[in-house]
Amino acid sequence: MTLFVAICDDERAICANLESMLMSIFDKRNIKYELDVYYNGEDLCTKMKAGAVYNLIFLDIELAQSAVNGVGVGRLIRETHKNNIASIVYISWETKYSMQLFAVRPLDFLVKPLDYEMIEHVINTYQDIHGIWAKDFTYKIGHDIFKVQVKDIVYVQSVKRKLILYLSDGRQEEFYGALNEIYQEQLEKYDFLHIHASYIVNFDFIQAIKFDKVTLTTLPVSLPVSQRKRSEVRAAYCAILERRVI
Repeated sequence: MTLFVAICDDERAICANLESMLMSIFDKRNIKYELDVYYNGEDLCTKMKAGAVYNLIFLDIELAQSAVNGVGVGRLIRETHKNNIASIVYISWETKYSMQLFAVRPLDFLVKPLDYEMIEHVINTYQDIHGIWAKDFTYKIGHDIFKVQVKDIVYVQSVKRKLILYLSDGRQEEFYGALNEIYQEQLEKYDFLHIHASYIVNFDFIQAIKFDKVTLTTLPVSLPVSQRKRSEVRAAYCAILERRVI
């Protein structure tokens, strides 16, 4: 999983410092990320309107150089763009905005000047809520035990008695086992969906759920959703979306 992060603040020194701290934290934790910096709210909103998706947004409240302040940008994200998934972290020199921020449902509120511990705490909170990084999936080949990180599994396919892991870097790992068993014991708690007798898919790699199939964000394939599981899969997908709303 790649974490898509935006910083929006009209103070360039704040942006540079925050960008440096985030890069250090992500690199230390081996988190894949893409980071964009904006110096006014209009550019961020325009980019999101054009289709940019961010998991985590650090947003200055004042934005003195913008026609709309950070609270207004947050409302646009939530209400106009209908985006309830992005985690918004407000930053400000002031502490007086708590009631205005309530409707935007921020992940956190940080008072400047920012320091490394504050930012690391935010990343810890985000990781705790989404609960997938640094978790290992283990499997056996013969007498040997192997592991991969859960976040790197796109989907699992069952072919007769063999299971195939399809990983985000293009690798495939094969071993013997029961699909339902690994789902219940290891993957269900990390937001994988059991969409078919032969397939388990990682929620974070789902682009869309259609009537009888799931399309993926990283691979040019569609996975079938069995007829008897269609309502169950849709309900589980919506439940995960609702739970992840900050």
